[in-house]
This record gives sequence, C-alpha cells and structure tokens, in this order.
Amino acid sequence: MKVIKNALQMQKIALKHLRDGDEIGLVPTMGALHEGHISLLSKSEKNDDITIVSIFVNPIQFGANEDYLKYPRPIKKDLDICRKNHVDYVFVPSVDDMFSQEHRTFVEVQKMQDILCGLFRPAHFEGVATVVSKLFNISYPDRAYFGIKDFQQLKILEKMARDLNFRTKIIPCPTVRERSGLALSSRNSYLSEEEKNISLKISKTLKEAVHEFRNKDLNFVKKNVLNKLRKIPNSRIDYAEIVNFSNLSIADNNTKRVVFAVAVWIGKTRLIDNVIMTKRSKG
Repeated sequence: MKVIKNALQMQKIALKHLRDGDEIGLVPTMGALHEGHISLLSKSEKNDDITIVSIFVNPIQFGANEDYLKYPRPIKKDLDICRKNHVDYVFVPSVDDMFSQEHRTFVEVQKMQDILCGLFRPAHFEGVATVVSKLFNISYPDRAYFGIKDFQQLKILEKMARDLNFRTKIIPCPTVRERSGLALSSRNSYLSEEEKNISLKISKTLKEAVHEFRNKDLNFVKKNVLNKLRKIPNSRIDYAEIVNFSNLSIADNNTKRVVFAVAVWIGKTRLIDNVIMTKRSKG
C-alpha cells in the first residue's frame, strides 16, 4: 500500500494504471473509518484491479459553526485499516493542494441539493459535488463506492456523474448498522452511551414505517413517524420526509418506490438515516 499526498502524483499514478488496462475503484472518505467504510473497500477489492481510498476532511462541505475543526482524524488507525483491507493507494491530500486560495470553481446539482439536508446545510452538497468531481479527475475511477445511508448525497452524485459525462459508475452500497440497529457514522463517536441508546429510536421508528407503508396512506405513515420521533428525549428533528427513490421529488400515494429520510439531532450530534420502501403490487 502506498500513501500519496500530492494530487498531481496521484493523477499520474492513476493514469498509468488506466493506460495499462487496470480497472480502478475509488472509495472517497473523510477518514475515521468504520465497518461501513470497510464494506465499501471490500466491494472495490472484489470488483476492481486497483483500489484507491481518499481521506480528506473537505472544508467546503462544512458550514459556519459546524464540526470541521473537531471532526475525528485518526489517520494512523485509518491507514492500518486500509492496509489490512488490501487497499493499493491511500490519497491523503492537504487542503491547499485540493483548494488553493485562487480556487473559484464549484459544482452544483440544482434543485436536488436544496431539499432535505440541503435546507439545513446550505452549500453542503455544492462542497460535496465539487470535491468528488476533483477526486474523479484525479483518480480516473471506473467505479466509485458510496453508502446508501447518505441517500441524498448518493443521488446527487449519480446525477452529477451523468450530467457531466464522467466515465465513473457510482456504486450504491447498503447501510451498515451496529447490532442495535444504529446506522454507522463517524459522528457516532460524539454520542455518549446514553445518547447512543436514545438514538436507537430513530432506526426502530423507520423500520416500523416499512410495515405501515404496505397498506397505509403515505401521510399517515409520515405523521406516525414524526409523532414517534418527537417523543425521543433530548432530540430535535430537522426533517422527516418521504421522497421518490429515483429523483428525490416528494412522493405521493402513487409512487411505488420511496425513501423515508430523516435527520434528527440527539443532543449536539446530528444523525441521518433512511429506509427504502416499495409498495407491493395488488393482485
């Protein structure tokens, strides 16, 4: 495994592999790797000749008063995880290398970036789309792996890749959860044990919504979930919304495949989660 800190060097290495006919898999991360990330590494190892992991805490996707400075950065542990999981290259650029003071170019995916998390984190998805575009141009991946837990991000990046004619195929990967049901996230480290126990109500409520969706009106399902989430102690809801699986538009009772996405604060930690729900055909 090689650790590459310079964007131009990483680009040259990736281009050589591309010319040699190697298929490249990219796993973009902000570090603080956990079992969810490891599942992405495993898929790349299975599908691709070369696996590149990027570790970069991207400043332009953090808003004012967000946790950029305190975001966990256990780089030694992250490199050990990459090494144990047969990663070929770990790309660890500096902020100056990725975004110089003269940087003036940003990528937007209009409408899709302005709902759900985008309502509460202005410019967040612009920052995500911009850094991922740069990573695609640096590493020339055939495939890039993203978790379904960040569903809005996944759909935005799929749309960006299509619209900008990137050669990269976005590979959605299932949400990995703790045994308790809590969706894995680097920000889970902010939670106290008591807060972790409280936060289990989120995944439990969404799981119950899947069963209700089969034979209940959409508005009933949404209202029921909101009522349950409001009862979680020491919590605050940013949103709980049911959207179309394919394009994030607001779903209605005729929508066959939907995603119920939520963002809930537990204490000072913002958690997101979702479930995919499909109506059964009658007959």
